[in-house]
Amino acid sequence: MADLSTLARPYAKAAFDYANENGVVNEWENFLFIASRVVNDKSFSTWLENPAVSAEHKSAALVDLYDTQVAGPNDSAFKQLLNENQGVLPSGDTSYTKVSVALSNFIKQLSEQERLALLPEVYEHYRRHKAISLKQLDAYVTSAYPLTDAQRETIQTRLAASLNASVVIHESVDPSLLAGATIKVGDKVIDDSMRGKLQQLKTQLTA
Repeated sequence: MADLSTLARPYAKAAFDYANENGVVNEWENFLFIASRVVNDKSFSTWLENPAVSAEHKSAALVDLYDTQVAGPNDSAFKQLLNENQGVLPSGDTSYTKVSVALSNFIKQLSEQERLALLPEVYEHYRRHKAISLKQLDAYVTSAYPLTDAQRETIQTRLAASLNASVVIHESVDPSLLAGATIKVGDKVIDDSMRGKLQQLKTQLTA
């Protein structure tokens, strides 16, 4: 049987092609981001595997959860999670619209074909299609300390200029780096950390 990533590709392409043609790329991305995390939840995934629950009920539950917990006016656990992530979804939006009929039908189709478990992979492929369309690259920055706004802006500006592309920064903190940061874009890694420099020095001294 094909792996999940392979199975997800045609769904992701169909989703992105529709969203791109209809100017709703961010709206679909926002929903897929949340839905992929819900599906990865152990209790929810167990519920999805229950044959006694209809496909229509499963898809409706995902749509209703997004409409009420993310696009709704009240505070929720999802909104708190978004606030911890600087208050935005990956698309950069700060306000969220309810699920459209087209997106609801897409989720319903996945459910009817017993493919809701593919949503995390669908989301990742969707993001790749968007990145290619926008000539957008993901840069994974791991720093010894949280980046300041000025540092983040400098890194983003320099990477965009050198790569000739829009760059999305993904941040993480690793105190073991001691100082500085490492930056990974695709298969390229820039190690400007103190730990990396000490390792290079050690290698040179023992060569």
